[in-house]
Order: sequence, then C-alpha cells, then structure tokens
Amino acid sequence: MRVDACIEAGGYARQNRRDGAVLAAFVFFLVVSPTLGFDGATTSPPAKISAKNYASAEQALRAGLDDLNAGNAASCVDALTYAAASGQPVARWKLGEMYADGVGVPRDDVKAYHYFNQLVQDYDEDALEPRNRGAVSSAFVAVGVYSLTGIPNSDIRSDPERARELFQYAASTFGDPDAQYNLAHMYIVGAGGLARDKLVAVRWLMLASGKGHRPSEALLGHLLFSGDGVLPQRAKGLMWLSIANTGAEGPKDEWIHELYRRDLAAASPQDQETAAAMLDERAKGPPLPTVISRKIVETLQMLRPFGVPVMAAAPSQPPPPSSPAPAD
Repeated sequence: MRVDACIEAGGYARQNRRDGAVLAAFVFFLVVSPTLGFDGATTSPPAKISAKNYASAEQALRAGLDDLNAGNAASCVDALTYAAASGQPVARWKLGEMYADGVGVPRDDVKAYHYFNQLVQDYDEDALEPRNRGAVSSAFVAVGVYSLTGIPNSDIRSDPERARELFQYAASTFGDPDAQYNLAHMYIVGAGGLARDKLVAVRWLMLASGKGHRPSEALLGHLLFSGDGVLPQRAKGLMWLSIANTGAEGPKDEWIHELYRRDLAAASPQDQETAAAMLDERAKGPPLPTVISRKIVETLQMLRPFGVPVMAAAPSQPPPPSSPAPAD
C-alpha cells in the first residue's frame, strides 16, 4: 500500500473515541468567524414517538439510558425518542450514535443525521450546559462528516465547505480532537475551499495528538518523519508513529501499522535511538494520561535496538474517560 493511500485510508473521524484525557502539550490558535452558518439539509424526524406517559423528558431520558446501560439497546428507543422530541441533547446524541452504528436499531444514516443536525441547529453557546458539551461537540463532527460525504439516495448532498466550517468550529471552540484531525486532513488534501497547507495541518495534529488521538499521532508522525511539506524531524516523527502503532487496534487501524512499518524501515539506528530517548523524556515529564504512559513504555520496549533498560512509567493516574458522553 502506497503511503498516500495509507493516509487516505485513515479517513475522517466521526466520533470522539478518545484514548486519554486532555494533555496540554501545545498551544495553537486560529481565528474563526464568530457567526458561522450551520444551516444544512434537513430531514423529517422519525414518525413514531412512544405514547407511554413520562413525568418529564428527563425521566424518559433516564429510563432510556438505564435500558441502554443494561444492554437493552432495542428497548431504550421509545424513551430516548420521547426525550429527543422534547429537546434533550443527550437523547438526540445517543439516538444519532445508535442509528449511525446500527446498535439496537437498523442502521439509518438519514435518521442519524437528523438527530445530530438537531443538536447543531439548536446550539446556543450562551446556553450550553457543561454536561451537554461532549454531545454537541460530537454532533458537530458527525454532521461535518456527513456534509463532506453526503448520504446516498437522500437529499443530503456533499458540501465540503459546510464540513470545513463545522470541523473548524468544533476544533476551535470545543477543542475536539476528531474535529482537529478532520480539519488537518482537509488541509493536507486541500478540501472545503482550503488551500493545501501541511504546516497548518501539523499544528492541528499536534493539538489532537496531545490528547491521545491515535489517527492524529500516526499522521503527525509520518509528516514529521518524511518532512512532507514541513521541516523534517525524523526522530520526533518516529516517536509519534511508534506511540500510534502501539495503541492501534483492529482492521480499522491497519493503515497506522502500514505507515509505521514503512517509516521504521527507512529509519536509521540513530533515528530509533533518538526517538526512544524522546519517549524517555516524555515519561519523566509531568504526569500523562494513563493510557499514554502505558503506550510510551510499551513503545520503548519495541524501539530500543540495543536492549537499553526501560524506565518505569509515570505515576499511575485515574483512568481517563472512555467516551465524551456527558453525565445524565
């Protein structure tokens, strides 16, 4: 597989599947318009709303989430639909995820888009409750991806410029690593009205990589190692690629393994040793999210070409959140 094909295989991230808590490693600021237009294609809401009487939308939301957490995904739909129709952001987000992934319901991207887009259209930055921040941020990313690709056999057409607006807003306002990765990808390929600019892409990837975002770690590492459009930093690039490779899981991450194998084969022993030293320094620094600390130690064990002892991991930290799902 060619390197550019590996990068393209990374695709665009839709959900906030985060490996670690926020790690403040880099500071980067881009000015975005304070009044972005997020109006897009609209679809009719699902016709069926449960006739069951709930004391409140909050009660319906809790009942739906209780069923979902108990593994009864199919039985939670009526309650969540009721709560979503009453304006509950978490219910809309959960239903969007369920229809997008086909969990408890038949997969239906149009319905998923409908629920995610409700969150985007109803977003009010002055009235956003902190507990709903993750749901809204994820919805911006999801609608951005649907806007980029469109949905076949529907009235939702590809609109790369709207996708870029949504990604940029979520990347800047929410610090969403999926949005930061997607925006970087658009700068790399020159999409959504953006000129190709790999230096700007690297800056966004640095922000997302500092949060343990695996695709960003891999793409950042490759760009730095190869010096493709940016100043070459081979050891630093190999460091990021190694961390991403260690955390890669399943077929969806095969492109990460491929990038790592190709760049590692081109790395000199000095590149490898310097990358290992950089990982040592990261482990000695301020406490990192547990998952990143573990990945660093595992990566060092693979990188050390001469059997140099590996230092202990940074002090254990509480497990990072596994999902941006807001508290119900």
